[in-house]
Amino acid sequence: MIRQDAAFTCRYRAPGSAPQGPIRYAIGQTTLGMVLASKTELGICAILLGADRDALRAELAAAFPDATLHADPRSLQPELAAIAAYIDHGNTDAPLALDVGGTAFQQQVWQALAAIPAGQTRSYGELARQLGAPDASRAVAGACAANVLAVAIPCHRVVRGDGALSGYRWGVERKRALLAGERGR
Repeated sequence: MIRQDAAFTCRYRAPGSAPQGPIRYAIGQTTLGMVLASKTELGICAILLGADRDALRAELAAAFPDATLHADPRSLQPELAAIAAYIDHGNTDAPLALDVGGTAFQQQVWQALAAIPAGQTRSYGELARQLGAPDASRAVAGACAANVLAVAIPCHRVVRGDGALSGYRWGVERKRALLAGERGR
């Protein structure tokens, strides 16, 4: 288990293992559009950003194809409010536990991302070198693309080697807005 910041505590599952039990989810609104938060018994397993409820549900189902999904807006209201507060204001009252899957390499990348201070960026190449794999820039980008925990695992803090913003699973405009918000706090 590692601590990312005051808002999130990560618990990494064994590489390749699936979340245990059903996944409950709720959808809310932020300044960046809609957000879907989903939770297992261990913690938040996905934070997805989008503009359409059905598309968010479909993205969750694609991320966890073998899981049973249950809409549960009432019981997830505290977590959803905390995530929205983090997205909109950069803080939350209590840390949220994360249930993080992925391959061993993805987990290494995500741990490195968690260490990047809010408002700062690193290039894909810098992260690859930091991980001792200087030729793995594309693999780092692939790990970022596989991340289903928007803002909690801050893939928005990774940029191209020239400092320009590049792809982001939830859109470059959201990436730009997240970084601007972090730098303005």
